Amino acid sequence: AHDIDVAEDRVIVTTGSSGGFMLAFLSAFDAGDRVVLVDPGYPAYRNILAALGIEAVCVPATAEDRYQPTPALLDRIDGDIDGLIVASPANPTGTMITGAEMVALTTYCDDRGIRLISDEIYHGITYEMPGVTALSHTQNAFIVNSFSKYYSMTGWRVGWMVIPEQFHRSVECLAQNIFISVPTLSQHAASAAFDCTEELDENVARYAANRDLLLRELPTAGLTNLAPADGAFYVYADVSHLTNDSENFCRRMLTEVGIATAPGTDFDHYRGNETIRISFAGDTQTMAEASARLKDWIAC
Repeated sequence: AHDIDVAEDRVIVTTGSSGGFMLAFLSAFDAGDRVVLVDPGYPAYRNILAALGIEAVCVPATAEDRYQPTPALLDRIDGDIDGLIVASPANPTGTMITGAEMVALTTYCDDRGIRLISDEIYHGITYEMPGVTALSHTQNAFIVNSFSKYYSMTGWRVGWMVIPEQFHRSVECLAQNIFISVPTLSQHAASAAFDCTEELDENVARYAANRDLLLRELPTAGLTNLAPADGAFYVYADVSHLTNDSENFCRRMLTEVGIATAPGTDFDHYRGNETIRISFAGDTQTMAEASARLKDWIAC
């Protein structure tokens, strides 16, 4: 909870966060607009933008910037910038934006008329610091969230947005014509989930234990170059010393030792062939077994 008062007509219930991104992009941007996002990043951003005729300007981010956008990075981009997508915690890296960094980004966008889209879907699943909402620093951003992660309701397809006041009517009309409404049963289930924080916080405690286990065991398997897993339930690992074909690497890992990971090519156009994403959303015993198998497999 962020303890921020928001007018109720600025809160839009959406068909998952994916429906929220569709509504935000359609209402905030025109075909041909240029929206910046960093690589590595969630692939659906660029795919939805492309489907709408909006140019996704994918910019490689670095470990030095925790794989997050910064004003300095934005200053190096040629051409106009109409929008910026940030995610904190981020998929696939798990990295987060601090309060000071969020102030810098929101100020940069507000000063230049850049529309900020803040993906806050992993709020509530954090380890080193609480999630910072862009809404604390600007009223001009679209805030996208969902019941899929902290509330563990992925298949129910319920999300929400907080939108700038001037976009209410356009978002309303788009939602009515594209989605009509979020399913009633899902909305009732989501309302009940607000009363389940004790169970949900137990999930986060399990994720934290899994995270600690992987951050301890992966280096013993030779995976030492890891993105800071500040939040979410992913470890993003550099495997460039083992392969330059992460897709084949992940395929072999699944076939030979039964460990499912995602190749970095899903998330990064530039360097994804040298990285993999490991999810630790399962049970701790499974994480321990997978770590042992991975260590033996890499050693072979």
